Order: sequence, then C-alpha cells, then structure tokens
Amino acid sequence: MTATLRHLFLASLWRRRLPTALSVLAIALGVALGLAVQLIHRGALDEFQRGVRILNGQADLQVLAGASGFDDALFAAIAELPEVAAASPVLELSARLPGSRETLRILGVDVLSLAAVNAALMPEPANADVANAPKSDSESEPAPDPDAPQSDARRSPPDLLATLREDALFLSPAAAERLELKPGDSLTLQAGTEELRLRVAGSVPSAGVGQELAVMDIAAAQWQFSRLGVLSRIDLRLRENLPPAQARAAIAAQLPPGLTVLPPEQAASESLGLTRAYRVNLTMLATIALLTGGFLVFSTQWLAVVRRRQELAFLRALGLTRAELWRGLLAEGALLGLLGGLIGALLAYLLAALAFTAVGGDLGAGFFRGLNPQLSWQWLATLSYVALGVGAGLAGAWLPAREAARTAPAQALKAGDEAEAYRARPRWTLALGSAGLAALLCTLPPVWGIPVFGYLAVLLILLAAILTLPGVTRLLGWLRFGLVFAAGPIPRLAQARLTAAPGQTVVAGAGVVASVALAASMAVMVDSFRGSVDDWLTRMLPADLYLRASDASASGFLAPDQVEQVRALPGVWELYPVRFDSVRLDSARAAPSQPDRSSRKDKQQGDSQLESGEFANSQLENVGPAVSLIARRVDGAGGLPLVAGSLQRREDALPPAWISEALADQRGLGVGDRLELPFGGTLRAFTIAGIWRDYARQHGSIVIRMDDYRALSGDTLTNDLGLMLAPDADPEAIMHSIRTALGDSVSEMILPGDLRAMILTVFDRTFLVTYLMEGVAVLIGLFGIATTFAALASSRRKEFGILRHLGLNRGDIGRLLGLEAALGALLSVLVGLIAGGGIAWVLIEVINRQSFHWSMELAVPVVLLTLFATTMVVLAAAAARVAGNQAMRQDAVLAVREDW
Repeated sequence: MTATLRHLFLASLWRRRLPTALSVLAIALGVALGLAVQLIHRGALDEFQRGVRILNGQADLQVLAGASGFDDALFAAIAELPEVAAASPVLELSARLPGSRETLRILGVDVLSLAAVNAALMPEPANADVANAPKSDSESEPAPDPDAPQSDARRSPPDLLATLREDALFLSPAAAERLELKPGDSLTLQAGTEELRLRVAGSVPSAGVGQELAVMDIAAAQWQFSRLGVLSRIDLRLRENLPPAQARAAIAAQLPPGLTVLPPEQAASESLGLTRAYRVNLTMLATIALLTGGFLVFSTQWLAVVRRRQELAFLRALGLTRAELWRGLLAEGALLGLLGGLIGALLAYLLAALAFTAVGGDLGAGFFRGLNPQLSWQWLATLSYVALGVGAGLAGAWLPAREAARTAPAQALKAGDEAEAYRARPRWTLALGSAGLAALLCTLPPVWGIPVFGYLAVLLILLAAILTLPGVTRLLGWLRFGLVFAAGPIPRLAQARLTAAPGQTVVAGAGVVASVALAASMAVMVDSFRGSVDDWLTRMLPADLYLRASDASASGFLAPDQVEQVRALPGVWELYPVRFDSVRLDSARAAPSQPDRSSRKDKQQGDSQLESGEFANSQLENVGPAVSLIARRVDGAGGLPLVAGSLQRREDALPPAWISEALADQRGLGVGDRLELPFGGTLRAFTIAGIWRDYARQHGSIVIRMDDYRALSGDTLTNDLGLMLAPDADPEAIMHSIRTALGDSVSEMILPGDLRAMILTVFDRTFLVTYLMEGVAVLIGLFGIATTFAALASSRRKEFGILRHLGLNRGDIGRLLGLEAALGALLSVLVGLIAGGGIAWVLIEVINRQSFHWSMELAVPVVLLTLFATTMVVLAAAAARVAGNQAMRQDAVLAVREDW
C-alpha cells in the first residue's frame, strides 16, 4: 500500500508542477527570511560574546558607574576588601579619529595588575621598543636562545617600561588591519577639540579575531584624554571558595550611590537586551510570511482535491480506506513543506553569507555595527525552521484532507458534485470569538520582555478575518452588488456564482487576506512611526545650526572658553548647549513616592541590614542598565515633546526632571514622583515634572536643566551646541568662522534639515528588512491568486462548456472569470484592510509599547493603501482572465462530453 500511496498522492504533485512549485517557493521564502534573521543575529551575538569574554578575562565581578566614570580613589578601598583576590582598574574610551566619524575603542589598563585578572589584554611591545629602551651596561641581556619556549606571561623590565610610556598605543590585530598601521607608525586621535599624536608601540596579540581595540597605560590615558582621576570600571577576581552572591553583596554595601557591581555576563546582557526585541519582531514577521505560505498550500491542495474529487471517490469505492486517503493527502502537504523548508534553509545560509559580506552583523537597526562575524552551521535553528516548513505544509493540507476523507464516495461520483466543495457556512461566532480573545490578550503583560500575547492576538485577528469571508461573500446576494457594475448576464452570473459558492472566495482569498493584512498593518505602523519621528525631530532640533566635537560617547567635547568663542561670533544670536552622561539607578532610588510610615524601630532594623550587606543583596536583582542623563535647556524653543506633565518649574519644589516613556514604563514612575540621582557619590533629589517621548534611547533617559546639572556635578563641558542665528546670518559663513576658530578636523557641523534627513535615512534603513518581509508576503499572496484562479478555471471546464453552448463566447467567459476574481479579490482586500487596521493597532499600542516603550501618533497612508488595494484587484482580474483563456482553448463540445 505504501507504493500505491506514493504513486497516487506524491506523484500527483509532479503532475501539478506550477502550483507545486509556487507552494514550495512560498514556504521556502518564509523559512529563508526567518532562518536568515536567526543566523545573522546568532553569528553577531557569538562574535560579541567572544569579545566580551576576551575583554573580561577571568573577572568574576565588575564595579561600574555611568558614562562619566567615578573617582579612582575608590580603587584602593575595593582592592583591599577581604573578598577580593585581585583587582584591575580600567578606563574605557571611544576616541574619535579627526576628520572622520570613525572611532577607536581604547582601554587604559594597569599592566602591573592586569595579568592577574585579564592576561588576554596584555600589550606586547614591538622589537623596536625593546631595542630603543634605555639600558645601562649592567642591564644588558644575553642573546635569547631561539630554542627556548616563549611565555606570554613573562615580561622583562624593558617590556614593562615600554608599556608605561605616555604616547605608547598597542593595537589589536583587527584594529591594526582596519587602520592600516604597523609598529612605529603614528596615529592621530581627538581629545576635546585637541589632536593627540600617539605612537603604535606594539600589539595586543591575544585580543581575538575581529576585536578592534587598543590598549595603553591607564595613567597615560587619563592624562592624554583629560580624564585625570577617573575610572570606567574595576575588574575583580574573588577569593576561592567564596560564594559569589555573598561577595557581591559585601562589595555593593561599600559602594557610593551611582555605582553597582555586576557579573561580567550581566553587564554584557544590558547591550544584548536592546537587540532582542528587534530580532523577535523580525522573526514574527518572517513567521507571518511563512503562515501566508501555508495559506497558499491550503488553496492549492483544496483545488487539487476538488479537481480529483471523482478520482478519490473511485479509489474509495475500490477499497481505499478513509485513513489511507487522509494520510496520503497529508503526505502531499508534508512533502511540500519539507521541500520548501530545505530550499529555504539553503537560501537562508546564502542570505546570511551575503549579509555578513556586505554589512557584517548589522540587521539594519545599528546593533552589532563594526563586528565581523563568521557564518557557522546552526543545527538546532535549521532543523526548527525546516520543521516549521513541514508544519506549514501539513496545516495547509489538513482541511482539504479532512474534506476529502469525510465526503461519501457515492455523492462525490456524481457529475457536478464539485460545487459542493465550495459551499462554506458563515462562521460569525468563531470569528467574533477569535476577535474577542485577541482583544483580551492585548491587555496581558509581556513575558520576559517579549510581547508574546500581542503576537498571538495578531494571529487571532488573521484567523477571525478569514473566518468572516464566507459570511461577507453571502452579502453579495443581499446587497445585489453585481448591479453596481452593469446590467447584463455576466455580472449576474459572477454574483450568483460567488454567492452560491462562497468557499471559492475562501480558497482564493485566504492568502490574499493574510498578505494584505500584513502589508496594510506594517504600512500604517511604519507611516505612523516615521511621522512621529519626524515631528519629534522638529521639536528636538529647534536651532538653525548644530555643532559638536564628536559623538556623545566619543572623546570630543567643547570647553567653556570654546563655547564662548562661538557665542561671540557675528551672526550668532543664542546658544543651546547639551551635555550627555549616564547614571545607574536602583529600585530604592527611583520609585514612586509613598508616605513614610516606617517606625523608628523599622529604620534601625534597615540600617543594620545595610551594614551587614543584606539590604544590598536584596537590591542587586533590581539594578538596571545605565540610563542616559541629558542636561539641556528645556523651556522656550528647546521644549520637550511631552506626553504627560508640564515644562513649568515650581520655585518651592525640588529641581525638576523629565523622564522618557521607556523609563516610566520600566520603573513604574509617574509625574510628581520623587527621583534621586547620583552626583559625585551623593544622591540628589528631583521631582518628575513630565514624561517625554524619546525615540533615541531604549533603556530610558532623564532630562534636567543645564544649570542644575552644572551646579551639582561641577561639569562645565558641552557635547552638542545648538546655534540660533540672526535673521540675516549666512550659515555657511558662520560654519567657516567656527572651523577657523576651533580647527577643521575636530568639529562637526550640520544644518537641522540635513540632520533630519540623515536620521530619517537611518530610519528607512532600519525598516529595510521589514519592507523586504512585507514584500515577500504580498508576493506569496499574488502567487495564491494566480494559482487559485488557474486551477478554478481548469476545474470548471464543464460549466464553461455549457455556457458556450448557451451562447457565450470565449471573451465572455474571460470577462466572467475576471469579474469573479475582481469581486472575490475586492472582498478579500477589504477584509484584509480591516484586519490590517486591527493588527496595526496591536503593533502600535501593544507590541511596540511592550518591546520598545515608545508611543506614536496614528497615521494612515490612505493613498498608498488605495493604490495597493487597486493593484491587487486588477492583478487578480488579469490572472483569472489569462487562466480563463487557457481553460477555453479546447472545444466546447469536448468540455461538455465529460458529463455525458
């Protein structure tokens, strides 16, 4: 019986080569996109984690602060703690290359303590450095034995002296390759608005493949980059046989506000958390594309079952059991899914390889930019997506297989019984139930930061839309929709056919509804997001010209005297200085204000817990990633795009702070709550005056007034400077004057229009992969239209033959099919647009808010959606018309003879 099943069922796929190929291609595209996203992200993630392991070495814990760092006097106190076996201070810098947007990551290290914590970062001076090191006669060394083994850990005194020179820089192999430098060359970097000239004194050979960084002595780095007395972190190795949690709590109890102690993997996960939501969203889009491919399998299999209805009934009469028929038809769907999954997996690896070659590990949103990951075989992910392809094929074949197995052979052998397969009952109860359940799921919170229930709501909305197709098609008869086009037999025949056989619309329109709903929802979401970002940029960029020494995270800055130089230039009317920093908050220091009802006894108990470290241990799990701190002007033209609160300051209240939506959601904060921020190791209280919309910082941000920031921190430097110009001032002339005053290569200037266009270009690039997946889903829907109506025209040859005998010519048959397709596609497109509107709301208000904590104003691209809907209807009519011409090539008598 196995050979019989193979011949009767699997071989039939070969006889239906075009529908089979399109079904396989649809599944392959869905599998390829989803798996490619996983492969690209996995490769970038592996390379990122490899670099983290190299940078962290054997460190068990890291003491961290915000971007401005902390006082290096704390190092001695931490290193002397009984829980610490070894400690290594680190100053991490992002040094800008003058005249370029590129930066170089520099780690200032103490080579005397580095080997005990992270030997992989030990610099190795070049031979020239050793030869040029000053020596006395008594320090001369014997010639080295070439046969003696060399140890990386052993350093001679001249080697150590070479690493301590204030102009010595040691490059990793990847950095030396990118910068095209070798030992002895010089490299110019930027500190503030000054240019530094450092010498490549050697390499960091153990830094790993693909890790672009440089190492220099920490004292030299502090001196050269004006960071005297500042550390970025302290790497700690704990004593053996000491519980890490206990040691962490003890160390945390000794830290001033603004500092935290984390395991290295947790510190790295703060960066990785930014990529997860983006990757999950792309994966869900690929899954929906795969689901659309499953609908195409459903359409082709259903039509194949209808065409073979009498053949399958004859086999049942000859002894084929219902279970064997069921298994055979499911095997067809499984084979389609397997072929699509295997082809899709190969395409995924090809796409990932091309992506790594072209853009590295960046998926379009800027994550993992600069990494050079390697493509590796991912067995689990590959098998999972192949299994998803098989599942899509089985899901698409399930309903046709059930219909064929449930049909009585005697009934199916009757001529004209094919029409019974297209009779579908309205499923209003199931549709309303699916929509109601989707609405309920939208109220549920995310799971581990992933909007799982939001994605389930999207699938339920799609299901509800498809379930409404039979009922919506029946409305054609009630509304007499055919009379809208013209009076005559062909519109009435088209209307009667669709009304009597609503299942035809379901078969032809299921894939159309899914693809149109996906395309429409993404168009609404992207248009809403882009419009909101454009409006946000208008509010955030009020000045006529912008000046900065470097990116906020890099080594450039403007000193007060340079700001005054710019202020004094002719044509400059007003300045808007901005300073960027970051702070670390915990739940105890950033929580909604509550009445203090604790007793004196409770306070004393809390103090004793703090002294013993128990309180610190209880708060460790509540420590979040660093939050951006922005000091700037808030009133007037420099106002913030608020969603709650006010920009007004009450003189009798605490200094105001404005937090972003992300921080408000993550911390449960609201307007009027008390917020404590660390400045110089001391907590300073603020009142949350408002919540603002920030599309640039996913971890959250806090805005305070520049005067408050400078009074509390003593920091007078500036990152960005907005210039309001006089009405008759020439921006180009003022930019020339600034270059003359500050230097050509150490400052960046841009007009607000150019800056807005640049940011929106980055926005469009971010959604490039989204557009690709949306296009694939639409393409699959068009495949479904073409395949469905070609098969429908072929299966209705007898009906068309009778109509020919009644007086219709081939052109009339073509117009009939085209009108049926146009009406069916129009209904499907309208249902898809309505479903797309619901999905767009879920994307904007649920998935986007739970993933990124961003709100946006709803915008519907009416013109684009109208053009898209019209195109889909016209293509459906054209495909059906061509299919009708093919079906009517044979003589009408031969078509009708099949009934005689």
